[in-house]
Amino acid sequence: MMKVEEIKAPIVKELDEFEVRFRESMKSNVPLLDKITHYIVKRKGKQMRPMFVFLTAKMLGEISDDTYNSASLVELLHTATLVHDDVVDDANERRGFFSVNALWKNKIAVLVGDYLLSRVLLLSIENKKYRSLEIVARAVREMSEGELLQIEKARRLDINEEVYFEVIRQKTASLIASCCESGAVSVGREDQAERMRKFGELVGLAFQIKDDIFDYGTPDNIGKPTGIDIRERKMTLPLIYALNSVDNKTKGELINIVKRHNENPKKVKRAIQLVIDSGGITYAHNKMMELTEEALALLAEIPDSSAKSSLIGLVEYTTARLK
Repeated sequence: MMKVEEIKAPIVKELDEFEVRFRESMKSNVPLLDKITHYIVKRKGKQMRPMFVFLTAKMLGEISDDTYNSASLVELLHTATLVHDDVVDDANERRGFFSVNALWKNKIAVLVGDYLLSRVLLLSIENKKYRSLEIVARAVREMSEGELLQIEKARRLDINEEVYFEVIRQKTASLIASCCESGAVSVGREDQAERMRKFGELVGLAFQIKDDIFDYGTPDNIGKPTGIDIRERKMTLPLIYALNSVDNKTKGELINIVKRHNENPKKVKRAIQLVIDSGGITYAHNKMMELTEEALALLAEIPDSSAKSSLIGLVEYTTARLK
């Protein structure tokens, strides 16, 4: 499997330049806001979403200012949703750092998220990139709808596989789909926009299933099960599979734990074991691999290049990662 450095190799200069432009896109005259956005930039993750934008663009054409602009729009949107999510989830940490709401309280965190969304709108309008704005605005709508659909369904624990996929398609996959679609559009390859959107969507679905599996440890038991999803009553694919395949007595026990004993570590451990024994993890893992193969098949007729190899490497990395 390719290492992150190898994946980044064809776009390493572009990612460095992007960092500078991204910081610039968040600038404000309000000192408090500047201080918070500086803190956000400092604790940023692996740059996965900009990597999808740049690798798609480079695979299909010549990276341009439009590509940098598209990557900034997606990253601003992603950052805004993370800040808002931490408020909604009452989370005090994000990637091992204090969340914005933990340091500056909810009201400020919500306003910072709003400010970042306004930067998405203004950047698009300043550069007259209405197509990019359309792609990103669609992602905002889908992410909100997915989150609300999940909340509505989680109350009754009656999510079937079809609803589950609709939730994660909107919540998680829509943003990676936007990265790949806007990467194609940014280099004038509108003819490949729909193919790359579909590619990103499939990768996003596989990525979310990988997250689901983490909650139970990994198939070869690297990493301890956390049970966080069970404690939060999230309907993940392994749990949905278990509820649909075990006998009524076990199903009753599982529902009872998730609904009434999700704070009891012993009971959560029992639920994890029931899901593993039902074959839920194996099922989810196989589904993830199917989606990955379907995504990679979409790249088959695109000419080979270092950017294409890295994009394939990035997909394999997202599904094989251990955290």
